[in-house]
Amino acid sequence: MLKKIIGFIKLEHTLFSLPMLFAGAALSCPWMGWGHIHGSRLALIVLAGVGARAAALAINRLMDRAIDARNPRTKNRELPSGKISPSEGLAVALAGVAIYLAAVWSIEPWLLWLAPLPLVVFVVYPLMKRFTWSCHFGVGLGLALAPLGGALGYTPNLHIAQPVLWLALFTFCWVSGFDVLYSVLDEEFDIAEGLFSVPASMGQGTAQDLGLVLHGAAILCLGGLAHDTLVPMAGPLAWAALTPAAVLLLLEQSFGYSLEPGSPFFTVNAWIGVAVCAAVLACVR
Repeated sequence: MLKKIIGFIKLEHTLFSLPMLFAGAALSCPWMGWGHIHGSRLALIVLAGVGARAAALAINRLMDRAIDARNPRTKNRELPSGKISPSEGLAVALAGVAIYLAAVWSIEPWLLWLAPLPLVVFVVYPLMKRFTWSCHFGVGLGLALAPLGGALGYTPNLHIAQPVLWLALFTFCWVSGFDVLYSVLDEEFDIAEGLFSVPASMGQGTAQDLGLVLHGAAILCLGGLAHDTLVPMAGPLAWAALTPAAVLLLLEQSFGYSLEPGSPFFTVNAWIGVAVCAAVLACVR
């Protein structure tokens, strides 16, 4: 059952969100050397992120289970194949929400007032494909909350530092871009089902162009981050540290679009988040 649940919530996809949580925390309160890291606070941030991610994937799978059952690419997923029942899927979603809320409360009780906002996004964005091709930006928004959540978790106040906003905007453009590219796999199915996506509404060529534009915008966000939000006077260090992420974003355009573990597309996407997080940690003091 544990193996089924891990597959159901795509635990490996936390490789996209966890680096952004850490980077957001680092940029919200640059630590004075590694000896001043609040390990317990970071552990709670990770727990909140994993719980939120599990809830988001479970909600998505539950809401799309009928569509997934008709799609040859997704019919073998845990819910449509019967490996996990809808009630078990709901239990996973509720457990994810409970873990998320408990971790948020442990960080700072007043943050519970903000905690429902990501949950609203998790419920709304699976619905968007039913009426608008802009559904990809819903996915981007969901992941863009990771650096904001990391920042609020590490320094619980409503003043969001400019570096964190740059990082959130980067994440939004990066994730929206790869979701546009990924949706090319379902172009024919989406058209047949009357679902909305950029490939289904505007064609594969437009999807590839939009993916390139969004990833270009993500690179510009990295430039903004390096220019005026990392360590003052970091200069060439910040630019050099963020260059690998920019190169990976450009490389992504040339790979086949699959988010299955081990595929070049998945691997590059996972390393983009790691590269950005490593760059932030290398430059922040």
